[in-house]
Amino acid sequence: MHPSAATFVAQAREEYGFDPAVEEFPEGTKTAADAADAIGCDVAQIASSLAFDADGDLVVTVTSGANRVDESALAESIGIAPEAVEMADPERIKSRLGWSIGGVPPFCHDRPVPTYLDETLQEFDTVWAAAGTPSAVFPIDPAELEELTNARVVSVVE
Repeated sequence: MHPSAATFVAQAREEYGFDPAVEEFPEGTKTAADAADAIGCDVAQIASSLAFDADGDLVVTVTSGANRVDESALAESIGIAPEAVEMADPERIKSRLGWSIGGVPPFCHDRPVPTYLDETLQEFDTVWAAAGTPSAVFPIDPAELEELTNARVVSVVE
């Protein structure tokens, strides 16, 4: 197992009592479509963790791979001006969350950050999220994902 995926597994077990069944795909799962193809699921079942700068704070959205985050809707959910939300810088993501883009898991971050969960993910029994690398994913029930991330369920998609 890739060292970053192994770190995620250890953190998930220690911090959350959750034992992720990580699957790795050497060809990578860099996009939601790549992940869905590798796993054999619908692209809507991919739970993509995206980090945004929201008025100077870092926030994470966990969004269905079939959707695109609407930054204005995210700003409204947070209660800030739309122009105050933008994608976070990769270096800031790595330094705050401890993970590089493409492999950011929905939880097990170095520092707590507010998390917003795309309500459309709740339509599924199982969704798949990144496990620390662009080639590792794990399945999880959306209700458990909501609980472990302490997320606010919102509509933040286009």
